[in-house]
Amino acid sequence: MKWIGFLSLVALSECLVTIPLTKIKSMRETLREKDLLKDYLEEHPYSQAYKFLHEEPGATSVPMRNYLDLYYVGSIRIGTPPQEFQVIFDTGSADLWVPSIYCSSPACLKHSTFDPRRSSTFQKTNQPIELHYGSGSMTGVLGYDTVQIGELVDTAQAFGLSRTESSKSLEYGAFDGILGLSYPNIALRGTLPVFDNMWKQGLISQNLFAFYLSSNEKKGSVVMFGGVDHSYYKGDLKWVPVTKQGYWQISVDSISVNGKVIACDGGCQAIVDTGTSLLIGPRYSVFNILKTINAWTTKTGEHMVNCNAMNTLPDIVITINGIRYPVPASAYIRQSDVNICYSNFEDTLGNIDLWILGDVFLRLYFTVFDRANNRVGLAPAVE
Repeated sequence: MKWIGFLSLVALSECLVTIPLTKIKSMRETLREKDLLKDYLEEHPYSQAYKFLHEEPGATSVPMRNYLDLYYVGSIRIGTPPQEFQVIFDTGSADLWVPSIYCSSPACLKHSTFDPRRSSTFQKTNQPIELHYGSGSMTGVLGYDTVQIGELVDTAQAFGLSRTESSKSLEYGAFDGILGLSYPNIALRGTLPVFDNMWKQGLISQNLFAFYLSSNEKKGSVVMFGGVDHSYYKGDLKWVPVTKQGYWQISVDSISVNGKVIACDGGCQAIVDTGTSLLIGPRYSVFNILKTINAWTTKTGEHMVNCNAMNTLPDIVITINGIRYPVPASAYIRQSDVNICYSNFEDTLGNIDLWILGDVFLRLYFTVFDRANNRVGLAPAVE
């Protein structure tokens, strides 16, 4: 069961082998240096602009849409001829699934559904599947077909065809399915995840992918496969070893405010998860943070903050592998349309001693997921 991952709607070894990253010096960077990037994007259709700005041999980028700072959705195509779906690219899970014509759940009736009868390359199985997420679950059957992600054509890819989908989150979400990008050992038994299959088929030049997440529904969010475009971040990437292969799990040194440790004292473990919207941690640690920012809890369990405090509250600093990663109040507090403010910190269910660094953190830091070296790269994202 994947208890972490998509839609929190309330929300290595000791010696690393270093390989050079493909820095995609694209038209985007040239336009940015000449202060022409904004005009170019406004004058060209969004998807076509990004095709020209990012398309390089052995690497591809897929634009994503920020939906209310809750999750990021991009387009993929499945089958021959291709059928299009909007999916969450989720580093907190490992499987791909989309709704199917066999599903009669309300969530399926409101989204695009895959029809295997229309695809000449579909291979059926009778293997039932069941997947659980933080905000819903699905049951269905396993199939194989061609999956196109940007310019990449991934053949004979295992994916789930849903028969049932639970929860209002799936029903009203602005996405059809989930595309997992975690390690294969947490994928459905006997299957190879999308990214692993792309690498196995030689579709990408380097065994890594990266995310740039924009904020406040701004355009520009992108997931890139097989290379890194350094125009999306400032300074140098700082590398963090993966401590446990499954989710993208790393060690955190501490969480502090004004030099005082308020959580993760002595170190803790965290998961870097593009499919979770908030910063989530153990209950006792989150309680200390909420107390520090003078938050109070409502009868419905939401943590509210005085909106005026957003300009005065200090950064909360997450130190990882000796590097400080500040999270300002403007990131850890969210403001509603009616001028009510909430904390973007939430506690985990139960007594699980694990942090989840979700989109609140990842909007601030461009992130590279390096499977070749089992490490995560972080650098301040451009605004």
